[in-house]
Amino acid sequence: MQISDILKPEAVKTLGACTSKKRLFHDLGDISFSAYALETGTVIDALMERENLGPTGVGHGIALPHARLEVVDQVCGIFLRLEKPIDFDAVDRQPVDLVFALLAPESAGVEHLKALALVSRTMRDADMQAKLRANADASTLHTILTETQAQAA
Repeated sequence: MQISDILKPEAVKTLGACTSKKRLFHDLGDISFSAYALETGTVIDALMERENLGPTGVGHGIALPHARLEVVDQVCGIFLRLEKPIDFDAVDRQPVDLVFALLAPESAGVEHLKALALVSRTMRDADMQAKLRANADASTLHTILTETQAQAA
């Protein structure tokens, strides 16, 4: 599995007006509708339900919100670069500006875990973080996320 398998170019955005975790989940819901034709409310509810189990802010300004949905037939991702970091109850208490959300089928046990591990490894890389923070253009961000891994493969 590669990031290009789970992340469409139209699911990558830079947001300037995101002010809270709740607003972020609404933005993720809107993008999941436009990029993957998923019901906005269903996505928002699933992400918030998962977040209530424990925050998905993993540190270093990164959040990896994720949820399982009956209506999803394969793992799909959404990447957001926030121009203004938001509080996310992250483990290191740092505000979040890089968000990679994953939506997986209810039945995708191993696939969901593989995708989460792949995204986590990718986002933990300091060079990757620097490149993502240095670029605001969505197509450039998609290229950074998908090409780095393709070269390593």
